[in-house]
Amino acid sequence: MATAHLGDWGIVCEPAAHIVAELAANAAAHGRVPGRDFQLSLSARRDELLRIEVTDTRGEQLPVVSTPDQYAESGRGLLIVEALADRWGIDVGPVPRKTIWAELDLVPHPLHRVAEPTTR
Repeated sequence: MATAHLGDWGIVCEPAAHIVAELAANAAAHGRVPGRDFQLSLSARRDELLRIEVTDTRGEQLPVVSTPDQYAESGRGLLIVEALADRWGIDVGPVPRKTIWAELDLVPHPLHRVAEPTTR
């Protein structure tokens, strides 16, 4: 759904899809409180910057980037975000929330580009 929304904006960005998937999976697995969901926000300045934010209600449980054992089946999500994003971070609050955000500079690149507008 997020990639379709970005497509509506004319943004084709494969790394964004991976970042959304990782942050959403982390929020569902680690930021979950019964009766509360997480929130995904996307904002863009066309041809400049894409910002992805995932907010959950487990502000007391901050994520940590770690290198899991080579045979571990999980634990690489933030490593992926760190590798794909131009910048990322954590904003804590207001209580009980935290927001994990990632930014991508929208520059021409084979896997990270802004779609050209079509004329009809």
